[in-house]
Amino acid sequence: MKRLTLLAMAASALLTAGGTIAVGSAAATSTLPTLSLTITKSSITVGGATQSGAVNVVSTATGVKEAGAILFLLKPGATFEEVEAAIQKAHGEINVTSKYGSLVFDAEVSSGQTSEAQTYLQPGQYVAVVPGEEGKGSRAHANFTVSAAASPVALPAPEATIRSIEFGFKGPSTLHDGELVRFENEGFLVHMDVAAPVKNMKAAKQLVKDLLAGKEKAVGKLISGPPAGFAGPVSHEAFQQETITAKPGIYVEVCFMDTQDGRSHSQLGMERIIHIVK
Repeated sequence: MKRLTLLAMAASALLTAGGTIAVGSAAATSTLPTLSLTITKSSITVGGATQSGAVNVVSTATGVKEAGAILFLLKPGATFEEVEAAIQKAHGEINVTSKYGSLVFDAEVSSGQTSEAQTYLQPGQYVAVVPGEEGKGSRAHANFTVSAAASPVALPAPEATIRSIEFGFKGPSTLHDGELVRFENEGFLVHMDVAAPVKNMKAAKQLVKDLLAGKEKAVGKLISGPPAGFAGPVSHEAFQQETITAKPGIYVEVCFMDTQDGRSHSQLGMERIIHIVK
């Protein structure tokens, strides 16, 4: 997405290791069954737990600067080829995928690093996807089946929950390092949850104004480090939860999905100032 790339470019100008959404800003350490996603330039491989219930999704990548790791739950009879064709026909409008299934999980991972987050898998046919560049098809995908477990494992209760709605965020505006936080889409549209760090409250307030006004070039100048990717684009009622490990400071939480008329959700009020503390 263009605006997400803008955030990444701003971060890379500040950090020699930058150029990506901050993997490690949110992690999940647990004893849950592990679903592994292994990504290369041309493949994604699914391993580990493929039974219904709570899982810790561990994504790793080699040979790529950065990659997304998406889990898409297909409706009975639907195919991933239909999903990609629908997105192409709609010129990248991701909400058209609701006819064929739902985006249930979305995380970012950089080469040589590990991304972890918890989610709950329903039984069904899934596709693990590495998205391609904007306007193009997926870089790689793999079909897999989640079978019904006799006794599904439950997710641990989060210590805080942030909910995306049309058009805003609900939940605490202060998060703590070491806190298990759930990021849930309560809206009917696809939403994402990214937090961009800024130097001070003055910069945070200006960033909010620029986002509302759609001043994309001005946005990059206010970001002081790599954004934290709490949750990539996910569908209605999808969620994932992570243990916060982001650097303490002031952040602007934002959704960069687009409406059908091309406006970013951030121009409709989907941003707010949050704090991460020790």
